[in-house]
Amino acid sequence: MSKKHWIILCFLGLFILACKKDNPIKEEIEKFLGFQKPANFPQPAYNFANNPVTKEGFELGRALFYEPRLSRNNTITCGSCHIQSSAFTQHGHDVSHGIDDRLGTRNSPPIMNLAWNKAFMWGGGVYDLDLQPITPITTHEEMDENLENVLNKIRALPKYTGMFKSAFGTEEVTTARFMKALSQFMVMCVSSNSKYDKIMRKEAGAVFTADEQAGYVLFKDKCASCHAEPLFTDGSFRNNGLGISPVNDKGLYAVTLMETDKYKFKVPSLRNLQYTAPYMHDGRFLSLAGVLEHYNSEVQATPNLDPVLNQNGKPGIALNEDQKAKLTAFLNTLNDKEFINNKMLSEQ
Repeated sequence: MSKKHWIILCFLGLFILACKKDNPIKEEIEKFLGFQKPANFPQPAYNFANNPVTKEGFELGRALFYEPRLSRNNTITCGSCHIQSSAFTQHGHDVSHGIDDRLGTRNSPPIMNLAWNKAFMWGGGVYDLDLQPITPITTHEEMDENLENVLNKIRALPKYTGMFKSAFGTEEVTTARFMKALSQFMVMCVSSNSKYDKIMRKEAGAVFTADEQAGYVLFKDKCASCHAEPLFTDGSFRNNGLGISPVNDKGLYAVTLMETDKYKFKVPSLRNLQYTAPYMHDGRFLSLAGVLEHYNSEVQATPNLDPVLNQNGKPGIALNEDQKAKLTAFLNTLNDKEFINNKMLSEQ
């Protein structure tokens, strides 16, 4: 057999494999059930009555999420700054890198469990998931495009007009449909299969080690007032004593113009920390050890410091080395390998 024939046969084999029912990506789509609330999670905040997740809507949203035409020069996708293997963050970048390699001012937050979020972005300002994509699309350092141009580019592609018809009944590409499709993809980015989750659901064989259990006790005593279970964030905006960054990002204050909101940022989830370094709104800490040491000894007594970090006459949360190790052991139980490897959420 010639080399040419061998190559052809290999491609045929791959094609047949992709069409077989045991293709994992195809199987995931075939068993698509729409949005399912994990048993150990509360009711979501997102209004599914206005935008129920369908297989067709989800597939359209996924295609748009990975579509470079959402950017001015057709090079940047949502997935460029929200990478699945990094729990949909831009791993390794302290701040986001967007179009023309422009630098933003904030670390790319994870796209994870957004159906339970009532506010979006580190500094707030958006309170409806269906509106959130407008910000990265139009921001100079991110996609630097305007929405009408994006919609016109999408309308010009038969692939998308067909997908809009399948998802919404007609080929009409509107702002509302565009946004709802993206939301249908993003609300399906649910991380709920970590070791912690399996223990909370009392699944067979799931138990904490001694260090993990000790860390869980410490977590509930020292961290849970801000990082509430099971989402590991209370969704609030707080000043955690980081001090002023070089760009003087004032956080929530830029939205409310209230002095008491200066340097308040959204409390991030502690899920999937193994995949999402660096940490904080400006990515200043490269490791989890750096974060824990900040709370132990580096919290600054700024005017708007959160009260929970200003007790016993000394800012911060006292942590010795043993406690740090046990907390780290517990936090590692929040990593969800199934989430970052879920083929249904990958670029197709």
